[in-house]
Amino acid sequence: MTLPLEGIRILAPTQLGSGPYGTTLLGDLGAEIIKIENPSTRGDEARRVPPYAKDDDSLYYQSINRNTKSLTLNLQSEEGQRIFRKLVSVSDAVFNNLRGDQSDKLGLTYAALKDINPRIVCCSLSGFGRTGPRSMEPGYDFLFQAYSGFMSVTGEPDGPPTRCGISIIDFAGGLLSMGAIAIGLLRAKQTGEGSDIDLSLMDTAVSTLSYFAAWALNSDYKPGRTRDSGHATLVPSQNFPSKDGWIVVMCMNKEKFWQRLCDILGRPDLKENPQFRTIPDRYKNREELIPILKELFKEKTTEEWLTLLRGNVPCAPVNSVGEALVDPQILARDMVIEVMHPKLGKLREVGSPIKFIGLDPVYKPAAPLGGNNEEILRNLLNLSGSEIEDLRRIGAI
Repeated sequence: MTLPLEGIRILAPTQLGSGPYGTTLLGDLGAEIIKIENPSTRGDEARRVPPYAKDDDSLYYQSINRNTKSLTLNLQSEEGQRIFRKLVSVSDAVFNNLRGDQSDKLGLTYAALKDINPRIVCCSLSGFGRTGPRSMEPGYDFLFQAYSGFMSVTGEPDGPPTRCGISIIDFAGGLLSMGAIAIGLLRAKQTGEGSDIDLSLMDTAVSTLSYFAAWALNSDYKPGRTRDSGHATLVPSQNFPSKDGWIVVMCMNKEKFWQRLCDILGRPDLKENPQFRTIPDRYKNREELIPILKELFKEKTTEEWLTLLRGNVPCAPVNSVGEALVDPQILARDMVIEVMHPKLGKLREVGSPIKFIGLDPVYKPAAPLGGNNEEILRNLLNLSGSEIEDLRRIGAI
């Protein structure tokens, strides 16, 4: 059966994490992704991210560039621009995650390309966006976790501000870009007109502050770090030490979970204690309640508690990455997949989180640097062998 985005061609001058993550998800759904890499810089620097990197390829690169072709093209050269604009005429979208001022400088905007292809969807995902006082600054995930306030609410109260261990803002930006491009493509189909989409990682981070932002903007509440990764207002909803590890237990906004927890812990008296009876009571008396619960959870192993709690109270083990990737639920959802790499052999990767019932994604490894030059230039643009060689000679490809 046809995948949802088959027949869609996206030109992608993308690099590092956020942009490639978005194009990987689009490619998993059938879009043809032509990644454009600068030959003078040996392409995307993600190809050389340690520790598992060799010959301009790395596990990091493969993990977020699946289903992408590679075309080397110097967009700063006149000939490179000529080839790029010819490709725009036969493509549906242009997506970049370069610095905010680069979209205009390199002619990646709708204003620059609409005369060639009035239906082209142009999406820019930069650090700070294309407007504002920091638009020309480079930006990285770690910086946006700091700028946005993420780090101020992560970690222990008596410890330093802490970043999330993965590049969460990069990947959230990639997801946002995927949705924005899909919406732009739908609009182009309906109206015949393309789009110019301006996204930023800073905006992405701030938008996900959600209720923390609402509290900060509309009250004197100052969100901060809570001990043991506890929820800011719902108690108990946090990490507890077990006999052999850690377990997360969440009594969310339903009193039944708290009542069940008390019974399973063998302390039905706690649910009748006026200090702990309701959600506001437990929030107010957090410092009295949590030490009691910690001592109770230390009495059994994590697995023993999971056996008792699952299906009754929301809970989870604190897995390592390796443990998470062998979880039966993850495997049942096809979230660990295999691709065959021509040099590295069989690679295991994380699969697409987007499931279309009855449609199976096609997973292919990321192409080597410039690995699709001949195919793209000959088949799409009808260039001859001598023309391609001339482009290579002058450094345009």
